[in-house]
Amino acid sequence: MTALSVLYSVIYQFGDNFAYLVLAALGLAVIFGMMGVINLAHGEFIMCGAYVTIICAKRGIPLPIAMLLGALAAACAGVVIERLVIRHLYNRLFDSVVATWAISLIVQQTMLLVAGPSMEGISTPFGSFAFGEYSFSTYRAVLPVVALGVLGALYWLFFKSNYGVCARATIQNANMAQCLGLRTDHLYTLTFALGAGLAGLTGALYAPTMTAVPTMGTNFIVQAFVSVVVGGANVIVGTTPAAAILAVIQTALTASYGQLFGQIGLLLTVIVVIRLMPQGLGNLFNRTR
Repeated sequence: MTALSVLYSVIYQFGDNFAYLVLAALGLAVIFGMMGVINLAHGEFIMCGAYVTIICAKRGIPLPIAMLLGALAAACAGVVIERLVIRHLYNRLFDSVVATWAISLIVQQTMLLVAGPSMEGISTPFGSFAFGEYSFSTYRAVLPVVALGVLGALYWLFFKSNYGVCARATIQNANMAQCLGLRTDHLYTLTFALGAGLAGLTGALYAPTMTAVPTMGTNFIVQAFVSVVVGGANVIVGTTPAAAILAVIQTALTASYGQLFGQIGLLLTVIVVIRLMPQGLGNLFNRTR
C-alpha cells in the first residue's frame, strides 16, 4: 500500500462525498432560497427521477436520455404539486412543512402499493479502474465532474439569463417585482419545477448505484438538509462551499474512524453552525464581499 494510492483514495472519497452532498441539496436550496418553502417531499422527487430512469433504461432507452426523462418527470410532478398545493401556502412556513410531509408519506405508500417494496436496478456504467491496491468505480469518479457541470449551468441560469434576473428580483422583493410587471406566480411555478427537476436529476444519476425502493429519498434528504442548513439559502455562495467543507469533514472522519463517525461529524457541524452562524456560510460570504 503506497502513500500515493492512499492519497488518491482519499481524494476519490472526497469527490464522491462532495458530489452526493451537492446534488442532493441543490433542488432543496433552490426552492427554499427563492420561495421560502421547506420541501419535505424533496426525497420523493429524487425517487421519481430514479424510478423513471430505471424503467426507461430497461425498455432500451439510452441511459443519458433515460436520466433526462427522469429529471423531466420530476419537474412535471413539481409543476402539478405547486399548482395544486404549494401556491396556496406561500408565507405559511409551518403549513407548507406539514403539507409537503403529507405528500411525502402519500407518495411513499402509493409507490409501495404500485411498484412493490423494491425494483431491480440497472448496472453501473463504465466499469471500474485500479490505482495501486485499490479499485474504484469509474462512474462515481465522473459524478463530481457532473456536479460541477450542474453548478455551472445554475450559475449561468441565475446570473446570465433573463429568468435569473427576474428570479433574483423576486427573491429580493417579491411585491416590488410584481408591481413592475413580473408574473411572480409563474416564476414560483418555474422555480419549484426547477428544484424538483434537480432532485429528479439526482435520483437519475444515482439510480445505477443503488436499488430503487419507495423510501430511497430518505438516503439523500438528511445530507440535503445538512448542506442547506450549513450553507444557507444561496446555492452558489452557500450550498456549494458548505458541501465542500462537509465533504472534507465526512471524508476525514470516515477514513479515520468509520462511516458512523462521518455521519456524526456532519450533524455536529450543523449544531455548531446553527449556534455561531444562524444564516449559514452564505451570509458570511455575502458580508465579506
